[in-house]
Amino acid sequence: MLDILPPHLLRAALGLVLGALLGLVARHGRFCTLGAIEDAVYARDTRRARAWMLAAGIAILGTHLLETFAGLDLPRSIYAGPRLEWGAAIVGGLMFGFGMALVGTCGFGAILRLGGGDLRAFLVLLVLGLSASMAIGGLTGLARVALLEPLSVDLGAAGAQRLGSLLGLDRGRYGTLGIAAAAAAGLGILALAGRDFRQRRRLLYGAIVIGGVIVAGWWTNGVAGYDEFETRAVGSFSFARPVGDTLLYAMLASGMTVDFGVGSVLGVLLGAFAAARSAGEFHWEAPDDAREVRRHVFGAFLMGTGGVTALGCTIGQGLSGLSTLSVGSILALAAILVGARAGLYCLIDRHA
Repeated sequence: MLDILPPHLLRAALGLVLGALLGLVARHGRFCTLGAIEDAVYARDTRRARAWMLAAGIAILGTHLLETFAGLDLPRSIYAGPRLEWGAAIVGGLMFGFGMALVGTCGFGAILRLGGGDLRAFLVLLVLGLSASMAIGGLTGLARVALLEPLSVDLGAAGAQRLGSLLGLDRGRYGTLGIAAAAAAGLGILALAGRDFRQRRRLLYGAIVIGGVIVAGWWTNGVAGYDEFETRAVGSFSFARPVGDTLLYAMLASGMTVDFGVGSVLGVLLGAFAAARSAGEFHWEAPDDAREVRRHVFGAFLMGTGGVTALGCTIGQGLSGLSTLSVGSILALAAILVGARAGLYCLIDRHA
């Protein structure tokens, strides 16, 4: 049945369905990386952080199970190549995290907010998509290549930047699966150690579904919709470049082919809208003043530019990339968290 559609249409259709599930569950469960940071820092509430860790653990284990038993070719992903772009991961991650703090959410969170009628999120997504496209092939892209391309290292004999390869555990069928199982178990134990988190069923079940959807994204792109004649990299969900691709597709549909990224963005929007309507939370919101608009525009520009530079956002690098156990993804995620904390300090602590 899956052979009826061309691979790109199959990926787009599955991206739409999985994205809708992701948007529905994430908005209903208040899944948000920046919100998790804010809760942990200012309220000493780690429940949303634990939800994020559980989702990451499930994504890591499930992705490596796909690699071991379903033929997923993780070395073909953008996260696992032999060239470790550490400068781009750090600089891009810091930019994205700081911009996320200025906006109050990430690109994924902006789509969730737009599904609830927040017109500030619409503005954020327009600027994020435009700046992401600029960072790929525009003026900021030229600067990105010139300044950050030298800040990389070829891992050579290791062959890949995944932890299993660097530790020499990728020999044999089950080599990388072992380290993935250990990492997933560690994250799961940390997450479930919190009794208050275990009792918050909305967060608990939401994290399980979100982790599973990330795995399903890998299956869509690397197994069900995989075409050996295509040169495209395999991946899962991300919301930096795909937002730009969605804007481009809206303008140039006659000259472009729809794929997973566009389908997933539209799916998350539909799922978030359904969640908002069912909960009676849909209402139109607009920016309060010019100062708020300026902050959102600048933050969105940082997120779009930083997300492309770091090869992903809090979902793209934080869950999809981390699920490959890539050193580059770990660096990018750490930089995003540092950038977000610095942004929160500038916005909140400095004026307290």
